[in-house]
Amino acid sequence: MNTQDARAAVTAAFAEVAPDIAPDDLIERARLRQDLEIDSLDFLRLIELVAESTGVDTPEDDYRQLDTVGGFIGYVASHGR
Repeated sequence: MNTQDARAAVTAAFAEVAPDIAPDDLIERARLRQDLEIDSLDFLRLIELVAESTGVDTPEDDYRQLDTVGGFIGYVASHGR
């Protein structure tokens, strides 16, 4: 999967889980918990929505790689088909 498709999937998931976050706030270095205030349940919902739209399943051991918007997008891009 290319980065553009991964970014679209992650952005769409954020729009559903946290509609109050502006797309302009989804910058690469934005930390999900600290900067965007994504709690644990929202984080799991993001992972679920991205998995549904891309087929990328994320094992719990990989959650640390999804701590920023850029990390999330990069993970999806590198693990997608």
